[in-house]
Amino acid sequence: MISFLIIGSENKKHANAFKSHLFFISLQQNYIYNKVEPKKIKNIAFDLGGVVLALSLEGGIKGFERIGLKDARQRLDAFVQKGVFADLEAGRITKEEFRAEMCRMTGREVSMQECYEAWHGYADYVPQRNLDCIMRLRENGYKVCLLSNTNPFMMMWADSPAFDGKGHPLSYYFDKMYLSFECGVMKPNEKIFRMMLEGQQATPEETLFVDDGEVNIKTAQTLGMQTLCPHDNEDWTQFPEIKLLCEKID
Repeated sequence: MISFLIIGSENKKHANAFKSHLFFISLQQNYIYNKVEPKKIKNIAFDLGGVVLALSLEGGIKGFERIGLKDARQRLDAFVQKGVFADLEAGRITKEEFRAEMCRMTGREVSMQECYEAWHGYADYVPQRNLDCIMRLRENGYKVCLLSNTNPFMMMWADSPAFDGKGHPLSYYFDKMYLSFECGVMKPNEKIFRMMLEGQQATPEETLFVDDGEVNIKTAQTLGMQTLCPHDNEDWTQFPEIKLLCEKID
C-alpha cells in the first residue's frame, strides 16, 4: 500500500491531485515511485537530457550518421552510452581522442565541429517551463544541482549563452553541476551520487533526485534518496510533488 504525505491548508486539492497521480502511475509501469516527503527535502538533483532539456535519440543517431558512422543506431543509447561514447562521457578520453576515433571508425577526416554538431543532434529543445520551475525551487531556498552523464561537446552548447535563447548558460540555473566527464564516473555508479551528496552537503534522505532513467533511479533509491522518474521529455513540472515544493512547504 502506498501512503502520501499531504501538508498545508489545501489538503483536499493536493489529495485529489495525488489520487489522480496514483492512477497515472498504475497505468505507466516505467514510472518508478517511492513516497516523497516534501518537508524533508533540502536538496534537489536533476538529470539533463530528457528532464531539463528534451532529448532526441533519433537526432543523435542522424547526427553521427551524417559524419559517416553507418552503425550509429547500434552504438548510441538514450540513457547510458557504451564504447568510445562512454569513454568520452566518463572522462577517460579527451575531445581530440574522440575525434581521432571517429576518423578511424568512419574512414574519413572528421573535424571537431562535426563532432560537436553530431552530439548536438541529441538536443531537441529546452522547455522554458522547466527552467522557470528550477529557478522557483532555488528562490524557495532549495539547493538545486545538475547530475548528468554528458560530455564536453554537449557542454560546448549547453553551458554557453545559446542554451536558453536568452543569453544564459545551463550553469546559470543551478547552484552546482556534477558532470560525468568531469567527475570521471557515470551514473548509475554510486560514486557519482556520493560525490553529489558530499558536494551539496546533503544527506540522501533530504535529497530528491529527478531522472528519466530507471537504472539511475534505482541506484538513488538504494542510497536512500527520494526520487521521481518521469518519462523521457515528460512535463514533470506538473507532478504534485514538484508543485508542493514550488509552493514552499513551511
